[in-house]
Amino acid sequence: MERRLGRLGVRAASVGLLLAGLVGGVYLGKERVDASPAASGAPVNLMVEAQDLTLLKQRQATHAAARAWQREAEGAAAAKAAAAAKLTAARAHELEKQVIEDKKKAEAKKKALENGGPVPYSGPIPGSCNEFSGSREIGCALMLEAGFGIDQFPCLNKLWDAESGWNYKAENKSSGAYGIPQSLPGKKMASEGADWKTNPATQIKWGLGYVKGRYKTPCGAWQNFQNNGNY
Repeated sequence: MERRLGRLGVRAASVGLLLAGLVGGVYLGKERVDASPAASGAPVNLMVEAQDLTLLKQRQATHAAARAWQREAEGAAAAKAAAAAKLTAARAHELEKQVIEDKKKAEAKKKALENGGPVPYSGPIPGSCNEFSGSREIGCALMLEAGFGIDQFPCLNKLWDAESGWNYKAENKSSGAYGIPQSLPGKKMASEGADWKTNPATQIKWGLGYVKGRYKTPCGAWQNFQNNGNY
């Protein structure tokens, strides 16, 4: 009996110790869990801070890109505006030159009319006509403009040299023929311009039209003049 009681006491003590150890283990485990960084929320905080930093960097990059784009857009707009202003200034300068030129021509024409001519010629003179001067030079240029070849000018030159000496004021008192082509009457040349009395170009244009319509070419008109004494 005594031996059985002794065994029971030992077993009870062992169970008590075991229970005490379990309780202590649970307590120590709890302390460990409470004291760990995960329990305190540290990794979560670090993750949030990292995300905030990444977001901040993304926003900074976006703002920097936006500022760069704005500077580029402003630079392009400024360059475009400068180019447009330069073009406008160039056009204004050309227009001003043209206005001045037209004014000079109008004044010269008015002065020529007041003084009885001649009205200055303002058209282009081809290089093939540079060997001539005065009304002959104008006649050469207008003849080419009318579609005749340069080979026709010697005939035209002889024709009107014989008729008027290329004098825009030449007048035949007996017949009433007037001007370089000796239009009969002179007022026929008004179909080419009201300044037919003082403008060699107006007279020449009319004369070339007459020659083309009646003789086809200046050489045809010159041939007729040689044969008949007129054209």
